[in-house]
Amino acid sequence: MSKLDFDENAFFQAGKEVWFEMRGPAVAQKAMDEAAQHEMTRDLRQFLFEHCFGAVWNRPGLERVTRSTITISVLTALGRTEELKSHIRMGLNNGLTREELKEIFLHVGVYAGVPTAVAAVRAAMEVFAELDKPKG
Repeated sequence: MSKLDFDENAFFQAGKEVWFEMRGPAVAQKAMDEAAQHEMTRDLRQFLFEHCFGAVWNRPGLERVTRSTITISVLTALGRTEELKSHIRMGLNNGLTREELKEIFLHVGVYAGVPTAVAAVRAAMEVFAELDKPKG
């Protein structure tokens, strides 16, 4: 399948820059290349870069670590485990520690229910195991 081009407008560029910084260049580029293979995934990535990362994550009102804390809390409360894993990685890249993640999950669990905290801890443990795997 051939690559589909993105509309690299100013919001796309701003969002792409933020996302690449938070994801890391290798992981981000791989996801971009995969998204460009299908119209649906390309258009979703376009939308996310422009609106989510370009217009919101790029705003000056909150530090990225604070935005990560909010996002991880909301995803935990909503039980969005797959997306949570991605934001755990980005949260760590934005300066959150594993100890702070644990506290976020405990705190959210009180207000959103223990099962949400359990699922979030399981997701975090999967991410940590992946990150701790020896590179070789």
